[in-house]
Amino acid sequence: MTPRSSSTPLSAGILLFRHADTNPDGVEILLVHPGGPIWARKDEGAWSVPKGLVDPGESEWDAARREFAEEVGSPVPDAPHTDLGEVRLKSGKRVVAFAVEGDLDVSEVVSNTFEMEWPPRSGRTRSFPEVDRAEWFDPETARTKLNPAQVAFVDRLLEGLRHAS
Repeated sequence: MTPRSSSTPLSAGILLFRHADTNPDGVEILLVHPGGPIWARKDEGAWSVPKGLVDPGESEWDAARREFAEEVGSPVPDAPHTDLGEVRLKSGKRVVAFAVEGDLDVSEVVSNTFEMEWPPRSGRTRSFPEVDRAEWFDPETARTKLNPAQVAFVDRLLEGLRHAS
C-alpha cells in the first residue's frame, strides 16, 4: 500500500462489501454515483466509494464513517474495518479507504446535498444530491464503473479476503 503523505488534501471513504454467490469472487461492492448535472450522463469511470474530505484533527476512520453516513443516509455497519491504503486520483487528490462488511438497501439511500450555480453563469443557485444513486456490483463490473485510481481498493479488498480464508 502507498505510504500516506500530507502534501495535498485527503479524502476518506468506506468500501462496503457483502458476500454473494452470484459471481466468482463471492462478493459484491457498494459504489455511489456523484449527483449533479456535471455527472448526470457519465457512468463508466465516474462511480466512487462514499468518501469526503478529512477535517483538520479528524481521524481518517472517523471521516470515512461521517462521509458514508452523509452520502448514503445510513451509518456504517458495526463491523471490523480493514485499511485499504491510499490512492492518488488523476486530479492529485489523495483518497484512503476502509473495507467494511455489511449490507445496505440501495433503494433507501438518501444523500446530503450541495449547491452550485446552474446553469453556468445564470446567477441561479440550485441544490443537488451529493450522491444520486448507489448500487451493488460484482468486482469485475465495479472495476469498470469506478474512478480508475480507486480500482486498487477493489483489488486490495479481494487480496485481503483471499488471505483471510
